[in-house]
Amino acid sequence: MKSTFSLGGQRRISPPGAYLNLDKMLVIASTLIPLICLLLFFGYPLYIVLIRSLTTPDGTVGLSNYAQVFNNPTLIAATVNSLLLSFMTMLIALLLGFAIAYRLERTSTRGRVFITVALTLPLLAPSLVQGLGLIFIFGRNGLISQWFGISINPYGFYGLLMANVLYALPQVVLIIQAALRQSDARLYEAAEVMGATGWQKFRDITLPNAKFGLVSAGFVAFTVTITDFGNAAVIGGDFRVLATEIYNQVAGQMNFSMGAVVGILLLIPTVVAVGIERFAARKQSASASESAIQVTPDRNVKRDLILGTLTHSCAFVIYMVIGVTVFASFVDLWPYRMELTLRHYNISMAGGYRPLWMSLWISLLAASVGVVLIFLMTISMKKLPLHLRRIVNFIAIMPVGVPGLVLGLAYILAFNTGGPLTLLYGTPLLIGLCNLYHYHSQGFLTMMTGLRGVPASLEDTCTCFGGGMKETLRDAVVPFMMTTCIAVFFFLFMRSMVSLSAVIFLITPSINVAPVAIMQLSDAGRISEAAAFSTCLMMVVVTAMLLLRWLIKKVPSPEKRS
Repeated sequence: MKSTFSLGGQRRISPPGAYLNLDKMLVIASTLIPLICLLLFFGYPLYIVLIRSLTTPDGTVGLSNYAQVFNNPTLIAATVNSLLLSFMTMLIALLLGFAIAYRLERTSTRGRVFITVALTLPLLAPSLVQGLGLIFIFGRNGLISQWFGISINPYGFYGLLMANVLYALPQVVLIIQAALRQSDARLYEAAEVMGATGWQKFRDITLPNAKFGLVSAGFVAFTVTITDFGNAAVIGGDFRVLATEIYNQVAGQMNFSMGAVVGILLLIPTVVAVGIERFAARKQSASASESAIQVTPDRNVKRDLILGTLTHSCAFVIYMVIGVTVFASFVDLWPYRMELTLRHYNISMAGGYRPLWMSLWISLLAASVGVVLIFLMTISMKKLPLHLRRIVNFIAIMPVGVPGLVLGLAYILAFNTGGPLTLLYGTPLLIGLCNLYHYHSQGFLTMMTGLRGVPASLEDTCTCFGGGMKETLRDAVVPFMMTTCIAVFFFLFMRSMVSLSAVIFLITPSINVAPVAIMQLSDAGRISEAAAFSTCLMMVVVTAMLLLRWLIKKVPSPEKRS
């Protein structure tokens, strides 16, 4: 018996099993192509790092490199410093993040736009911008020193702690906000009927319902801090952390084996933190009820005054740190001659503006290749058996636990030591692939969320009318996932534009990127030019974000199309 289907308004006859064979080929291709790329450009480099960490310069395989690390007081101090700094950042970011999230979700006071925009700013710039801003404010030639005569040293533990809190705070707030939205208003109504006080409702309902969100947010802050390189490079001073030690071992001493060992040491707490965060996120999601009624914000004068003061103070600090960096880029000689000028935008060092155009090209590559590969892997998940689906899903989200510095080091060891893959080293494509797999997990999870929004009944209808996988994708899946694909594209583009740690080892004399150029300008003492370059980079990312919002509004929904 032959099957029929409609194509272009004409009825055509397909041979028996044609759709079955085509569907099988599409499933195999959509699974194998992204999976092979993931193993080749993520799994293989990490394997090389592990092998290199176990190999001594004379070729002996063993644990002598690790023994050398544990006998090195500097590396031990860097490990302790990283854990201490990350733990303190996690605590402070959690306290401030919960207060801000509660202020946004549970109070009816004004100023939400002011706070929301402030929380967006750190996500639109490389992490080292926070460090630059603090130097402009608290440095020897900073505003505090010049205006008030107070000498504050921003370098070291406390400056790095403040920079990391500002960098991690927006992500913490977003996670806690999502946890607070899942509370059921009926629980609060029942508690109020039973005579519970406001504190009792907070203690017995709000905190228990948000506990997994708090755990998830805390370990996100921990991971962001322990893996960050930008702030540590700009404002860390003599306070050594693992991220800067990896860079010193590789770029400073060309000791790749020791760099691999430090990378593995950095990988261990990161993987543990990410594992706990993912477990807490699943628990928080599982505890949510689809029939829950959202809690209506209420008004409490004393509570709202305290939370409003704290929240607006945090927002003001973020505006000040980012704003002073932008403003300083237009000042003739900070802070002595405050006349406005554009001379700092005439950048001649670090390749001028070539790194910015190169970052644009690399980010477009990462976003274009990434959205195709992630989409293929996502659509294959519905067609795979359950046991294979779990394996592919596990592999797809593994990159989230790998610090950017470790991945960048892995790319050097894997693609710059001979063999056919060496042809990729020193090309924009390899840097784009590094950025793609640095943020692969977030893109994959976002795409999977979009796929769940495709109505199963619509796919069944396409199948009932004789359509195969190609027709189902064209008529059902792609229209519903168009906005998700656009969002993933711009997410990969924007994160690739500001990524520093993953690409710091991959630049060459002919290929540089904007975040690395900013760090080079800062290291050379041209801090005003670094601020100017940072401003240009932020403007590109802001433009991309505005373009994303415009496209999301312009793309018609599947309901409107029909």
